[in-house]
Amino acid sequence: MVFSVQPVEQRFFGWRIVSAAFTVLFVVYGIQFSFGTFVGDVVKDTGWSENRLQLIFAIYIGLYSALSAVSGWLTDRLGPRPIVAVGALLLTGGYLLWATANSLMVVAIGMGVVAPLGMSCSWVPCNATVVRWFVLRRGLATAIATAGGSLANILVPPIAAVLVSAYGWRIAILSMSIAGGICMLLSSIVLERDPEGIGQQPDGRVQMALDFGQDVGEGMTPAEAWRNQNYWKIFGMYALTFIAVFVPFVHGVQFAQSLGASLQTASTVISAIGIGGLVGRLVMGPVSDRIGRKNAVMLALLIETASFVGMAGSNSLWLLYPSAAAFGFAYGGGVVVFPPLVADLFGRAHAGSIVGRIFATAGTMAAIGPYAAQMLHDALGSYRWPFLLSGMANALAFVLAMGLPRQATNP
Repeated sequence: MVFSVQPVEQRFFGWRIVSAAFTVLFVVYGIQFSFGTFVGDVVKDTGWSENRLQLIFAIYIGLYSALSAVSGWLTDRLGPRPIVAVGALLLTGGYLLWATANSLMVVAIGMGVVAPLGMSCSWVPCNATVVRWFVLRRGLATAIATAGGSLANILVPPIAAVLVSAYGWRIAILSMSIAGGICMLLSSIVLERDPEGIGQQPDGRVQMALDFGQDVGEGMTPAEAWRNQNYWKIFGMYALTFIAVFVPFVHGVQFAQSLGASLQTASTVISAIGIGGLVGRLVMGPVSDRIGRKNAVMLALLIETASFVGMAGSNSLWLLYPSAAAFGFAYGGGVVVFPPLVADLFGRAHAGSIVGRIFATAGTMAAIGPYAAQMLHDALGSYRWPFLLSGMANALAFVLAMGLPRQATNP
């Protein structure tokens, strides 16, 4: 009797990677976007300075962006699983320090040191891993993964508000951080560095490596990318757009109130941004697979420029709402194209390190914009100039994007 053993085709694992990345980004950004929901009750309960809490939050944003260079490099060397797992513990620990703190110093340690270490282990490791698993559908996969953050922006703050009203801010932060940490830790188990590590190919196609000639070991090193002019174009492009990105999030509500809206109505401007961001990610990701990353990022920057001009010229909510939604769409679309653009131009081998370096330097600019906008508002008495200058920054980013090579499409 002769026995023959037929190989069993293994189901493509890449979409599990996308699901795990979606979950991680949903929980980490859900808690982050709820910061404003907690602050008012924290100040009333403790008497701590709101300005100092906002400063701690700004340090948190700047530090986790800067640390992304390290987490990206570690992801390339060790894989995403241990990085995201350690990040889950650190991020949860930082929020737990805040939830149980009896002094502002403890909050500063938790949210200004420990939590940023954990947060840095989320966006770059997840996106750098997703782009290693896909080539043809890289934009679509990244869009779905990063949609977790946009969906969290819409869903989680209202949940946080309910928890704060029912149980107080300490229980709300405590329960959300523990639940989020568990979800992040469980998701880390699924994350595998690249398809070749388990005998698969990008997009699940057997001939992918032969068809595109892109092995996981190929690609520029971070040092080689650093000497490439396209690296600096991408850096400058995202630095210019990131410096303006938190201006609508931080000042949009106050601007709407200055136009005569109530606080409740004005707060829905942020919801408009969140909905636009979710749509932008889900649309621009797959669109970039078809029209190329260069064209996609140019389109996003053009819309973002127009959205800031629209906000600057708003005299009522009739123009502010569509401008805010357009901003969300463009911001979401521009961010979702970022990791695939890097992977297309520099290869998969060191995507984590290169994405991390750019995000660490360009991303820290996001902490500057809101403070600069507040200073301009205090000096000029209006938010129109901050919005207009934000539009000019995006217009300059558009000019830099025009210089990217046409081959910034599927390799």
